[in-house]
Amino acid sequence: MLGAMMMSAWLNTTNPVWLALLATLFTWGVTALGAAMVFFFKTVERRVLDSMLGFAAGVMIAASFWSLLAPAIEMAQANGNSGWFQAAAGLLLGGLFIAAIDKVLPHLHLGLPKSQAEGIKTQWQRSILLVMAITLHNLPEGLAVGVAFGAVASGQSAASIGAAVALAIGIGLQNFPEGMAVSIPLRREGIDRSEAFWYGQASGMVEPIGGVIGALAVQLVAPILPYALAFAAGAMLFVVVEELIPESQQSRNTDLATAFTLLGFVVMMVMDVALG
Repeated sequence: MLGAMMMSAWLNTTNPVWLALLATLFTWGVTALGAAMVFFFKTVERRVLDSMLGFAAGVMIAASFWSLLAPAIEMAQANGNSGWFQAAAGLLLGGLFIAAIDKVLPHLHLGLPKSQAEGIKTQWQRSILLVMAITLHNLPEGLAVGVAFGAVASGQSAASIGAAVALAIGIGLQNFPEGMAVSIPLRREGIDRSEAFWYGQASGMVEPIGGVIGALAVQLVAPILPYALAFAAGAMLFVVVEELIPESQQSRNTDLATAFTLLGFVVMMVMDVALG
């Protein structure tokens, strides 16, 4: 009990930017842990991968509402605004932002041939294109964690350290399969284990950057906070609908992937409600 109280006091007195950095270093670390599975396995059963991708999708959908959209609406209303406008505008802008990056950044989705790479045409190796695809996933995740911790500094009741910690844990959990989704397929294609691990964990490097930027932005420009929370939610939802769910359904393990999507949603919802 004493330890929990001391931890709570430390969390509430530490600069949210530092907390965002620590939280996103944690989520990057879980990505690296997933990538490290390449040292133990050369292949992963597609049913397992589809289940994990479905779980990741469920976590991100739940986080988008409970950790981001709901607080955005509550904060906007507490400031005398409608709430729905700020949430809708931020969400659509977040989706448009990731859609624009998706059209420009060269990347390749899991399980597709190099000829189906998206973005600007390049001569990049398949391994780099796979890393870019997972990096595109991780950018809005890091931003979401950063904005959540930055919101704590606003002093509004809708933002709490517990909810921000729950979001970081949830993002960390779903980063595990993303690390595996890069490193193990690269190993299967003949790339050295160490190199495959490097590529797998590298996809998570963007999260601490996004986390710090998100936390700083909402502290420096407090009025944008509801928009920023909804922006992060829209960016995450775009990734879920455009990439994670389709990838989890590619191999016809549809019922299994859907079941794990529901499980991921429930796990994130329970964590957010319990800790928030």
